[in-house]
Amino acid sequence: MAKSLYETLEINEHASVDEIKKAYRKLARKYHPDVNKDPKAEEKFKEINAAYEVLSDPEKKQQYDQFGDSMFGGQNFHDFARGQAGSGIDLDDILRQMFGQQGGFGGGGFSSAFNQGGFGSSGFGGYEEPDLDMNAQITIAFDTSILGGKQHISLNNDSFDIKIPEGIKDGQKIRAKGKGKALGSQRGDLIIKVNVAPSPEYERDESTLIKSFDIPLITALFGGKVEIKTIHKTITLKIPENTKQNQKFRVRELGVYDRKTGKKGDLYLKANIKLPKVEQLDEDLVQLLKEKLPKE
Repeated sequence: MAKSLYETLEINEHASVDEIKKAYRKLARKYHPDVNKDPKAEEKFKEINAAYEVLSDPEKKQQYDQFGDSMFGGQNFHDFARGQAGSGIDLDDILRQMFGQQGGFGGGGFSSAFNQGGFGSSGFGGYEEPDLDMNAQITIAFDTSILGGKQHISLNNDSFDIKIPEGIKDGQKIRAKGKGKALGSQRGDLIIKVNVAPSPEYERDESTLIKSFDIPLITALFGGKVEIKTIHKTITLKIPENTKQNQKFRVRELGVYDRKTGKKGDLYLKANIKLPKVEQLDEDLVQLLKEKLPKE
């Protein structure tokens, strides 16, 4: 009795489970369309997967060993598979329909007993699915990581925009659906690692932002108001008398959006007091300062 599924995997009828698996992996790598650019490789790849689905399952293998190629209407599996491919019908679909039916096929008869062997309507999904996902990296501006926005991607002759979520962290990943490798009608995803460029103005600690700002000595001593441009908006900050170097001022909800809480963190503004150069001061003032400034 002809049994061409064994020929498809290039093994004999007495092959062990390990030998069947080893043969499948070897052939699947050889004929995978991402590796083998021969136009016939994809159909050969489907044949290999279908054969492995049957021979790797003890129940299905037992039924096939009993009925052989009679289930393919008297044809061997190679001719049957290529005939279906030539008609424009997907091999997986036609086999799924065959093994889900009851009764004979093509007069050769794969019996209802064969159908009860567990093929059902699940199709040939027992083989290991190829990994069609791809990986890439992008670098975005610090402000974009805080505010969110769009980033243009050009990859493998494809060009598209991805959405950068508000508050994304350095090293986090974004999944672009359907932008990975293609295999027939299947399409993997593009997994993008996001690198955030450092900022010359800001430090980030989770949802908190820290920014230094300059104030003149007179404002630090006697108080006043300073206009400061932040990532989110421009604010006016009130400076009290006797402000010290690196003194921090907390501004609520001008930090980074936190997905867990649904709120923005805070912004801490750190005062940097700019001292005037002595040569730029009035001579009388310099003399007075020398006389009156505390020595301790």
